[in-house]
Amino acid sequence: MSTTTPALTIPPFPREGRVRQRFVFRSEWTKLISLRSTRWSLFAAVVLTIGLPALFAVVTATHWAHMSAHDRADRHPLDIALAGVNLSQLAVGVLGVLAITGEYSTGMIRASLIAVPKRLPVLWGKLGIFGLVTFVLALPSVLIAFFVSQAILEGHHILQISFGANGVARSVIGGAVYLTMLGLLALAVGAILRNTAGGIAVFAAIFFVIPPLLDILPTSWHNAVAPYLPDAAGRSIFSLTHDAHSLAPWPGFALFAGYTAVAIAAAAVLLTRRDA
Repeated sequence: MSTTTPALTIPPFPREGRVRQRFVFRSEWTKLISLRSTRWSLFAAVVLTIGLPALFAVVTATHWAHMSAHDRADRHPLDIALAGVNLSQLAVGVLGVLAITGEYSTGMIRASLIAVPKRLPVLWGKLGIFGLVTFVLALPSVLIAFFVSQAILEGHHILQISFGANGVARSVIGGAVYLTMLGLLALAVGAILRNTAGGIAVFAAIFFVIPPLLDILPTSWHNAVAPYLPDAAGRSIFSLTHDAHSLAPWPGFALFAGYTAVAIAAAAVLLTRRDA
């Protein structure tokens, strides 16, 4: 006696599935905030951005009476307020690299690219969410750092500077813009290299190794090259004063944005070609 097994049929979907960018953004948001490294890195960036200026302001206010005229001249209130940006950029840059290389190291990138076959929406989603999170945290941090440091230095009128003074608002807000753009550049470097150690090494070389090495060059060479490096070009947006050997705020920021755009374009091309 034989039995007939009925054929198994899968009913068709009522409509063809479609990947929407807002769903990719939501997915990238979930992945970003669910990582412990993200929370710690962002927490470190906020603490450094606010804590270092407060610490430097306390030290300056405490030792002001014993400082020489030369030391006092080196204590600009805006440099104190934005001191934390110089160190928090390390946390932001490392997190930018990890935001994408972490998926390659765990293999999760395969699931992401299967879910989004066109590839590029994944990159846009990561860039958009990471940039938004960085700016939303960086902007209030630099504003708090400015007003807290000014409150600590209230007893020294020479160190008081108004937020509405010429260039001050641009410098303070520019600190947050700089951190955001730096994070996007680091993420793009991570997407290009697909390796955490390599991405962090390249990021560190660009912002922490190459600029000091230029000091060994002859002065004329240093002055001709240094202003056009990503580090110096990006910093011009939150520097209050500029000399003959540095770029003006907006041209410098435009150059820094250009570096970031080139890195993102390279990441997009490689993502579509290598992972197709």
